[in-house]
Order: sequence, then C-alpha cells, then structure tokens
Amino acid sequence: MTRHSPAWFDQQYNNRARVADSADILNRWAKASQLVREKSRCLLDIPYGEAAAERLDVFPSDVPHAPVLVFLHGGYWRALDKSDSSFVASSFTDEGAMVVIPNYSLCPAVGMARIPLQLVQALAWVWRHAAEHGGDPSRVVLVGHSAGAHLASMLNCCDWKAVAPDLPHHLVKGVLAISGVYDLAPVRQAPFLQADLKLDADTVRRLSPVQFPAPEAPVYAIVGSQESEEFKRQNRLIRQAWGRRVVPICEEIKGCNHFDILHDLADPQSRSHQLARRLLELRWYSALL
Repeated sequence: MTRHSPAWFDQQYNNRARVADSADILNRWAKASQLVREKSRCLLDIPYGEAAAERLDVFPSDVPHAPVLVFLHGGYWRALDKSDSSFVASSFTDEGAMVVIPNYSLCPAVGMARIPLQLVQALAWVWRHAAEHGGDPSRVVLVGHSAGAHLASMLNCCDWKAVAPDLPHHLVKGVLAISGVYDLAPVRQAPFLQADLKLDADTVRRLSPVQFPAPEAPVYAIVGSQESEEFKRQNRLIRQAWGRRVVPICEEIKGCNHFDILHDLADPQSRSHQLARRLLELRWYSALL
C-alpha cells in the first residue's frame, strides 16, 4: 500500500482549497436558498429533538401523497447549515416531491458519533409526520452531499425497529450519495480536519460505511469528474464494499467539481436530478436515463 504525506491527504480532501471559486459558490448557495425560503411555501425550524441544532425545514409539494426527499448537507461534519441548502428544494417540490432538510450538531462541539444518532431521530420524525404535510412516509429517499452522503449511507443501514417499535423495518427506500466519504481512515490522516474531528482508529471503524453489512435499499453513488482521485476512489469503494445489487449506479458526473455538482442536482435536465427522480419514483423520466 502506498504511503502518503499529511500534505497529500490535505490536497486530496480539502475541497475548498481545490476549487478556486468555492467561497463564491457557497455564497451563491446562501443567497439562492434565502430566495427559495422567501418565495416558497415552507415550514422552518421544526424541532425533531431537544438540542438547539435538532431542527428541520419542510418544503411541501402541492401533489398529495408526495414522495419525500430528505437532503443531508455536507461540510465535513463541522460546517454549513440547512439554510445553505434550501436551493435544492424548489425543483423537486415543483415536480411533486416533498423536501425535508434537517440540521445536525457540528464537530468539535459534538463527536462525530453523535451526528448519525441525531439524524436517526430526524428520519423518525419524517416517518411519523410526513403525512401531516402531504408526504408519503412509505416513500422516503435520502440525498446526501459530501459528509451528508456518508451520513445517508449510514442511515441506510439503520435497524429502525430497534430505534422504536412503531417504525417500519425499511424506512429508507433509496439513497443518492453525492461525492461521499465512505472510509474515514484517510480522512483521519488529513491535518486540516483532524483538529475538529478528533478521529481515532475505533471511530474510523465504527463510522465507516464500508465496514457495515450491505443494506437493502439501493444506493446511487456519484461524484464529479473534476474531483480529486481520492473522492473518485471513495465513490468506487462503496460499490466494492456493498456490491452492484445495492449500488447499481456508480458514476462520475461530467464537468462537475465537489461544489457545483449540487447545481447538477438542482437542474431538472441534469443527470443527478434524474437519478433522484428515479429513486423518488416520480412519474416521468428524462431521456438522460
């Protein structure tokens, strides 16, 4: 196995440094998201737990019994907020899906192990309350970006009956994992992250989806063609770990970096969006499929 320097791991995983206009992109996300919240029907900061960060935003659809897209934001488990991701919602609500965007606590205020437990409670809230907002709790799909893809993959492996007896065995119907990290071992070697994440060998083992048994619900794993070799390797790794039956889609999205791949998700004509539509089982599909 090739040994790499700490600087190499930083170069591979520090996406804000890799993408020259990343700060501008994040600023555009925030402005577009604010506009969506101002112009769209939405319910903001609904509590799903007791902690200050345990809040979620709901963007209902006008279509009754709508499938539910739960979007999990990235930020390396230590940055960003649900309010930065509202821009993802509008194209899906227009097409007949309800969108839910939860927040979660960030490192180093909490350890990484706390975050998936919070999101388990967020998804339990979705299953119990989606119908009140026009959603179909039997059609919950997770879309996660970066750290959010890691978290979505973990949630796909949850034993929901062990969480609460009223929950179904299969709460998650599918996952679109965008630019995810599924083996945390190399992340532990990146100095720019380790100060906040404080990963150790045991945490890496317990929180790396590649170490989990393969789940039942399908995972579509995608990554931008302009991302680092490590992110492309991570994308291939989840298929190697879980097999083609669970990960039937493992693709690079042409022309996209780690950030503007979410513009692809928000564009109804683009590949990422169409893959999400397929998981949501919305009625029509683009010729891109």
